[in-house]
Amino acid sequence: MFITVEGVEGAGKSTLMNLLAREFERRGVPFVRTREPGGCGLGANLRPLLLDVSSSLDGRAELFLFLADRAQHVADTIRPALERGAWVLCDRYADSTVAYQGYGRGMDVEVLQSLNDYATGGLWPDRTLLLDLPVKTGLERALARNGREGLSKSEGRFEAEELAFHQRIRKGFLERAARWPERFRVLDALRSPEDLLADALKALGSLPD
Repeated sequence: MFITVEGVEGAGKSTLMNLLAREFERRGVPFVRTREPGGCGLGANLRPLLLDVSSSLDGRAELFLFLADRAQHVADTIRPALERGAWVLCDRYADSTVAYQGYGRGMDVEVLQSLNDYATGGLWPDRTLLLDLPVKTGLERALARNGREGLSKSEGRFEAEELAFHQRIRKGFLERAARWPERFRVLDALRSPEDLLADALKALGSLPD
């Protein structure tokens, strides 16, 4: 199974990923944990360019860097894991590009859908867990986390965008969830980590005990 975790900045994706990984290990589920950008060698090199606040990127350049990372990520990490029977747990994927570059930056959403289809060879997740909360709350969380972990400069580029940008992204994620209800499960990111884990496990269906 290919699972992605999506949401606005500060939604709690990393916390849920940690809890899911621990639960998969406890239950003996073979899995690969990965992220975008940075889930392959190319992505690790591109991540600083995409997330550092000092990066000044044209919107189209930003888009194609994300797509290049995704194409290589699928080829190097995701497809091989799925082919050997492992589950894949991924922090962000193609829905983020449509939400951020489409709804956030104002690019054509249907064009972005097609570009992601091409970059991934048509590989979309079996289940997408969308962590939803008010963007102001998420940004406050994200900025506090970056300050605490010393990431304000190296990974704070998107957090530095105006509030309206993040509000458009949230709207985009929710519209995608409504468009593909069979794949998306919208989870309340204001709930406690333990409750959110329970919600996520329910959304994933039966797991080995």
